[in-house]
Amino acid sequence: MMKPSLTIPLVQGKPTLGTWQQIVFLDFDNHGRHREILVQIIGD
Repeated sequence: MMKPSLTIPLVQGKPTLGTWQQIVFLDFDNHGRHREILVQIIGD
């Protein structure tokens, strides 16, 4: 379902997604606004 954050494991710099999985951004607000996406990488 929809949530404000998502954790995606990476293996050798690539997301480990299943065959039918993908990352999408849905914006249901019909007013033009400034948006920010924060990407945080944690690892060795």
